[in-house]
Amino acid sequence: MVVGAVGTVMVAVPFVKSWNPSARAKSAGAPVEANISKLQPGQLIIVKWRGKPVWVVRRDKSALATLEKVADQLRDENSDDSLQPDYAKNWHRSIKEEYLIMEGICTHLGCSPTYRPEITADFQGGFFCPCHGSKFDFAGRVYQGVPAPTNLTIPPHYFVSDDVILIGEDGVA
Repeated sequence: MVVGAVGTVMVAVPFVKSWNPSARAKSAGAPVEANISKLQPGQLIIVKWRGKPVWVVRRDKSALATLEKVADQLRDENSDDSLQPDYAKNWHRSIKEEYLIMEGICTHLGCSPTYRPEITADFQGGFFCPCHGSKFDFAGRVYQGVPAPTNLTIPPHYFVSDDVILIGEDGVA
């Protein structure tokens, strides 16, 4: 009887382990680190996480100043209907005001908007999706009257240090 139980366990262990995701599947969703030490105000870098572009933008003072100016032109100013961790549900949608970390995928049809840091009379800067004309401010909040239904998505992330962020995992904010 003991031999039968040991045999059953020996067969069951590999069978149960086969239910776990493969190393490839684990790495596809694994968190990624990004070094932001050389990111200058106004610059954007792209980090790939889960096969998606994640933008890391270092906003300058003029970009941050536009966030209040455009609030009455936005569809979801307070990000009530958007995807972001609780720590990014604020007027700048980020942990630190200066750094915006968000997925670079338009919420309309999955296109990738372009970064438009220039502030003009017609557009207060931010992100523009040339495919269907959706516009987003410097916090990834969608303007009214464009096809995109919601703000751009903020992925889970945290600052490992002043120079390194980890995208794909919540940590101490």
